[in-house]
Amino acid sequence: MAQKMTAAVLYGKEDVRIERLPVPVAAPGEMIVRVHAALTCGTDLKVYRRGYHAKMLTPPIPFGHELAGTVHEVGPGVAEFQVGDRVVALNSAPCDQCYFCRREQQNLCDDLLFNNGAYAEFIRIPARIVAKNTLLIPDDLPYEHAALTEPLACVIRGLEESSPRLGDTVVVIGAGPIGLMFMHAAEIAGLHVIAVVKHDEQIAAARTFGAEKVVQTTAVDDPVDAVRALTPGHRGVDLAIEAVAVPVTWQWAVDMVRKGGTVNFFGGPPSGTMVEFDTNRLHYNDITLKASFHHTPATARKAFEMIKSGKFKCREYITGRASLIEVGDVFRGLMNRSADIKTAIIP
Repeated sequence: MAQKMTAAVLYGKEDVRIERLPVPVAAPGEMIVRVHAALTCGTDLKVYRRGYHAKMLTPPIPFGHELAGTVHEVGPGVAEFQVGDRVVALNSAPCDQCYFCRREQQNLCDDLLFNNGAYAEFIRIPARIVAKNTLLIPDDLPYEHAALTEPLACVIRGLEESSPRLGDTVVVIGAGPIGLMFMHAAEIAGLHVIAVVKHDEQIAAARTFGAEKVVQTTAVDDPVDAVRALTPGHRGVDLAIEAVAVPVTWQWAVDMVRKGGTVNFFGGPPSGTMVEFDTNRLHYNDITLKASFHHTPATARKAFEMIKSGKFKCREYITGRASLIEVGDVFRGLMNRSADIKTAIIP
């Protein structure tokens, strides 16, 4: 009789159910990992709120994608890992053969393989992720810290793609988990950070993670003017990063940036969302507009090295812990603007 495990399964909009499922079995090249920590994420919250994700999953499906744990079983052909190893497994792996992979855009791989099911006692790691995007965790690194690798990999790629110069000023719009991570990664990279936040409790969090100046949208008449006022001659910031995913903040980002500056639209609004921009401003001010999606094996490794180095404030970033059976309650709390940045689900 197959062993059973407890797992959270997403059925649709705001519908997560705790179920008993068979413990997966490793096929050739695969591994089964016993989950020691799985982290909540802004993407998971978005999926929970919408009931789907355009790229990563279609319900009903086991839920969650940021995890770290120990190898429980290895399938035939797995030589680089063994039972008991401490590992962090990323949530995807590229094919490395398609047009986009050959152009070093592996995040856009035509056959990008995703994996979900982190909110569970065990998770199956597909062979491609075992081979390309699973990393050994040092003994002194807590599992919940290692599990930060995936979102930080997305942020590092977003920063790299925006090509900031040392000493540049960046505004990060939004102080959710990803916004705060952008602030901290930018600070570590030697940038001056202005944070645009909404809620009172986000002011202290923004400062903790590197914001030198904070603009609270509810305390100013015009957030764009307030940010530009913090730059010499009101010229605007060198780089604007949008991490809220609504049309008005996309527009703010364009209006906050200086002539010749760059905007990175990191937050992904729902399908079909339209945004209007002043074409004269874009053209005659030579503004670069970019959007960043996901990570690559290279940025995953850079993120992991940053975490291992101790530069990233992992301890301050994980602000809550809960058991597996509390996953539904945790996401309902996050829907109601919980002050938690990330909650570690400990199976």
